[in-house]
Amino acid sequence: MREIKIMPCLDMKNGRVVKGIHFVDIRDAGDPVEHARFYQEEGADELAMLDIAATQENRKTRIEWVKNVSSVIDIPLTVGGGISSLEDIDLILGAGADKISMNSAAVNNPSLVSKAAAEFGKGRITIAVDARRNPQMPSGFELVISGGNKPVGKDAIEWAKRCEDLGAGCILPTSMDGDGTLKGYDIEFTRAVADAVSVPVVASGGAGKLEDFYAAVVEGGADILLAASVFHFRTFSIRQVKEFLKGKGLTVTL
Repeated sequence: MREIKIMPCLDMKNGRVVKGIHFVDIRDAGDPVEHARFYQEEGADELAMLDIAATQENRKTRIEWVKNVSSVIDIPLTVGGGISSLEDIDLILGAGADKISMNSAAVNNPSLVSKAAAEFGKGRITIAVDARRNPQMPSGFELVISGGNKPVGKDAIEWAKRCEDLGAGCILPTSMDGDGTLKGYDIEFTRAVADAVSVPVVASGGAGKLEDFYAAVVEGGADILLAASVFHFRTFSIRQVKEFLKGKGLTVTL
């Protein structure tokens, strides 16, 4: 049985961890270095750090944030936000990240995915697939970019499949309908992506109770469980989540 991994997510803005609902209504959630250190000690398997304003503000991810966070952890760090070239990826990995996550740049320039996989290895390339429900799309999910602000008229599930074909080593689907709501992952969207690809899938957006994590694996087909609010505001500890999943018969590292 595959091992399920827990991945807290640091959404970054102005050097601070923040958390929003549906990608807006942003509030402060603390210092990134303190969070990173705490999550490693708590037993996180991986950590994500997403510069949520980089693309909208037309700038690159802040390298110093990556250096500061990576310096206090040993677990794999995935960094996303404003990454739009091979040079950007090289800088982020050079600053201490283990993997990068792209969204808007990959949609605008799909060849960047295949070039990045060839240059750095597919295991280091995650593609974030943000979507919202749209019945006009074949799968019912439309791809959105620019921090959820810009629908692009593409089917999100078809895009996830294409990303795997291009060389992505991991897919990170986030439903705008569920983000930050604490009402549970968008299981339908997560499952649709998991059924469409063979690479690991990260469940993201909306975890609010312990059962949500279990549902993301069993019903959603996810391999990695990303969450922010419930960890940042200490609703649950990572150990609590892992013990719950283990009690349900899933394989986790305590």
